Amino acid sequence: METKKQQQIVRRYYQYLKLEKASSDNTLDAYMRDLDKFLRFAKDEGKSIDEVKLEDLHNFSSLMCDIGISPRSLSRILSGVRSFYHFLVLSDIIEINPTELLEFPKKSKHLPDVLTVEEIDAIEAVIDLSDPEGQRNKTIIETMFSCGLRVSEIISLKLSNLFLEDEFIKVEGKGSKQRLVPISAKAVRELKMYFLDRNMLSVPIEYEDYVFISRRRKKPLTRVMVFLMIKELVAKAGIKKTVSPHTFRHSFATSLLEGGANLRAIQAMLGHESIATTQIYTHIDTTHLREEILVHHPRNNKNKG
Repeated sequence: METKKQQQIVRRYYQYLKLEKASSDNTLDAYMRDLDKFLRFAKDEGKSIDEVKLEDLHNFSSLMCDIGISPRSLSRILSGVRSFYHFLVLSDIIEINPTELLEFPKKSKHLPDVLTVEEIDAIEAVIDLSDPEGQRNKTIIETMFSCGLRVSEIISLKLSNLFLEDEFIKVEGKGSKQRLVPISAKAVRELKMYFLDRNMLSVPIEYEDYVFISRRRKKPLTRVMVFLMIKELVAKAGIKKTVSPHTFRHSFATSLLEGGANLRAIQAMLGHESIATTQIYTHIDTTHLREEILVHHPRNNKNKG
């Protein structure tokens, strides 16, 4: 199906929701945002709306789960996709509805919190940069949000794996698997500011390649130290959400998704393998990953130049 024709059909669906379903403006916006996520996925997979099969829907659902979208949010998105395909059948655009046998995820009672860019800015704003550990802590927050790192990845990050001039870092994830992740210009600036302090530390040779060092212990930070640091800053910022180091990783993925990034690119940057198949997902080159970050991550949108 031609792109122009598909766009016309989406506009007809919008009118259907507005006029025949009498949907409110907020409901309309939510339905169209959720549908757009699936349509972008289908386009990236080379499928038009009349070519989508149940397998494609399962792959989409799996990818959304893989990048950290909660079961409740995914159920809402899939409900919107099902509504769209119901409309296509009613309009005689397709004969068979591929969503009929689509299973929805079980809803979780405990949904992960997501931080907005404004909330992350608020957390960073309460950091006392005159404190010897202030710049280090701000850099940790910024790097986790800009790169979507696990806490284990942030504490094991090595100086030799930073390629700041190229705006990439090499990350060692689960199972010692390495990946290249683009890093935002703001995170690069924070790292360079932190290095002014870090270079003054006398670090034992076995730890000198680690980026984030405990000033008192002269050793790499521990998971607990990062968790307690974040807990304290969140309380100071007056944020009532349940926030852990993983919250920044989830916020990274969510902000990219809402910004329009390619789902498989997000998956690659998080260091996940596809749970839809037993094989590693199609390779995405690092140039494409960097473009996804530059275009879709809010830090780059706000801090260019």
